[in-house]
Amino acid sequence: MTQGDPQEQDVAAGPAFHPTVPNPARIWNFWVGGKDHFEADRALAEQFGQVVPEMPLIARLTRQFLTDTVSKLAANGIRQFLDIGTGLPTADNTHEVAQRLAPDSRIVYADNDPVVLAHARALLTSSPEGKTAYLHADLRDPAKILAQAAQTLDFSQPVAVLLIAVLHFVQDSDDPYRIVTTLMDAVPPGSYLAIVHGASDVGSDDMPEAERRYNNRASARFNARDREHVIRFFDGLELTPPGLANLSRWPQGTARDDSPHPDLAAYCGLARKL
Repeated sequence: MTQGDPQEQDVAAGPAFHPTVPNPARIWNFWVGGKDHFEADRALAEQFGQVVPEMPLIARLTRQFLTDTVSKLAANGIRQFLDIGTGLPTADNTHEVAQRLAPDSRIVYADNDPVVLAHARALLTSSPEGKTAYLHADLRDPAKILAQAAQTLDFSQPVAVLLIAVLHFVQDSDDPYRIVTTLMDAVPPGSYLAIVHGASDVGSDDMPEAERRYNNRASARFNARDREHVIRFFDGLELTPPGLANLSRWPQGTARDDSPHPDLAAYCGLARKL
């Protein structure tokens, strides 16, 4: 949409939306080809893209990783998904992918962004056999997320915890490793953890400059990490093949993007709790 479109004016009507302040969910929506973004979001996305020009590709492959991972887990018996930092609705949301294969799947979305909250109705749809819920909650408060998610999910049964392109918005001072440990301690053996995380040591010649541009203007600070720090999120879990991989090298399944790509500024991985 463009500035002045009726839909954009409606979205901007509430004071929480701050159309002049770039918003991570709207910036990501721009990169994935969505329509829910403002001029400020597009401008910052383009500035970031001058340093990391592959961002639209990263966004597309991130969506494919999510789709393929949820499909794989649902096909292998996982019926519960906790998707934290879900972002704005797009095609093939977690509940749509899971319930297409297993209609009795239960999905809980959690996000702290009022922009996302305004679109929650698009997520609150479910197959008659399953259930979908949305929590307005912050990843930095995992105890609150778990307590509220327990109204929908049965934590005595396996749960797939999805942290897709969200942990790089958690600063070291907020102890992101404690957050992930808290979440995984709450789920039983047979559960899974899926992560996509921005990379600081591959895929961009000047990630610090990209971060500086982003953090000077966006409403949430971006903090890419190197491979050593990303793989720590999987401590105590069994990584599935191919282990922690560059996003460009994750084997694609249902989404079918088999074209070769250079290493990108993102890592991804899927691990099982034993």
